[in-house]
Amino acid sequence: MKLYAISDLHIGHATNRQALEELPSYPDDWLILAGDVGETLDHLRYALSLLTRRFARVIWVPGNHDLWTIPSQKTSSDNLRGDAKYAALVSICRSYGVLTPEDPYVQWPGAGTPYLLAPLFLLYDYSFRPAEIPEEKALEWALEADILCSDEYLLHPDPYPSRAAWCAARCAYTERRLQVVEPTTPLILINHFPLYEPLVRLKRIPRFSLWCGTRRTHDWHKRFPTAMVIYGHLHIPRTDVVDGVHFEEVSLGYPQQWNKEKGIQGYLRQILPSLTESSPR
Repeated sequence: MKLYAISDLHIGHATNRQALEELPSYPDDWLILAGDVGETLDHLRYALSLLTRRFARVIWVPGNHDLWTIPSQKTSSDNLRGDAKYAALVSICRSYGVLTPEDPYVQWPGAGTPYLLAPLFLLYDYSFRPAEIPEEKALEWALEADILCSDEYLLHPDPYPSRAAWCAARCAYTERRLQVVEPTTPLILINHFPLYEPLVRLKRIPRFSLWCGTRRTHDWHKRFPTAMVIYGHLHIPRTDVVDGVHFEEVSLGYPQQWNKEKGIQGYLRQILPSLTESSPR
């Protein structure tokens, strides 16, 4: 029995969707989906209809793309915005028996350490920026480098006044849940966005960091009994070890960013049983 993780399937792209269809079955294993399955409710339904038949259990967290409201979508369900869109995504997951950030954390039933798997939904708040840039100037700073995330047009925070306010509420909610975890219980934290700012290494578009997380979580891997953090969003698969905690970026990415010869199965990251400790790559 193994636990695998992947994120950023982006099945709105036909190449990625076809590759997902060709993914073989892992009937004894669990899968973490760390966000950005697609952009619509139908994308999530389609992905889960395949993956829940090919894995024994699936755990999902939302990415920014999953939360988008696409203007060209004509159905009322895909005109949902903000928290209502998130609630609809959670409802779809539950209809397939998929665990979400709104469900109780679940203990890994496989061999070895009884890790507690904690899916999170935390968003971002523009705090991943240089100290000399005030928050009200953050977007202007990004635009100076011709960087602007599509979230600014497609990810609505309703009923919150801003995405930063939604992020603050999600962080407060999640902190309350993590604070009651027994300190001797090893956690695997699962979020779409990076929890630790220094891991946001975007050499070509460094100012995209604004849409990559929140400093509210910078010490969560130390405050809570964390063994590993699973995340995506950056489309830069890698492993880092910070303060003895493994951080695993598990993205697939857009069609031009991954090797089709490997198939999606070549990008499934084995999380448990833990592989031999390795240095960052």
